[in-house]
Amino acid sequence: MPIVVPLAAFFSVALDQLTKHLVRTNIALYDSIPDTGFFRLVHTQNTGAAFGIFENATLYLAVFSSIALAVIVWAAVFKRFSFLESAWGSLSLGLAAGGTLGNLIDRVYYGFVTDFLKAGPWPAFNIADASMVTGMLLIAFLYLRWESIPGGR
Repeated sequence: MPIVVPLAAFFSVALDQLTKHLVRTNIALYDSIPDTGFFRLVHTQNTGAAFGIFENATLYLAVFSSIALAVIVWAAVFKRFSFLESAWGSLSLGLAAGGTLGNLIDRVYYGFVTDFLKAGPWPAFNIADASMVTGMLLIAFLYLRWESIPGGR
């Protein structure tokens, strides 16, 4: 497993946990900085998944996250798909793993995930969410590109 995978995961988790700690200690629950505007910092606690789905399903989401993390680690270690062998593939796996682990830490330790980045009408999210989505989108892009190459499979 290239060093990129654990490094990307480590930095994702570290930045995620640091920013969540700063929000929990400096912004009161449900407060917003600024009060209005398109982009705001808003301290929220999410017991569900992205976009408010599966509310109050912390245990199920923790189990699902653990399984997802195991699959990501398996993919990183065994590289069963050639499109994941590049530096971009390693980065995508590291980001996905780091994002998953960052939110799993919150679910296990607090029973909820701290969200704080709010853009327009969309639900608040955090660094782990951004890492996870970026990693998964990159994996999808790499896979689609790999599929389009003759002999890619």
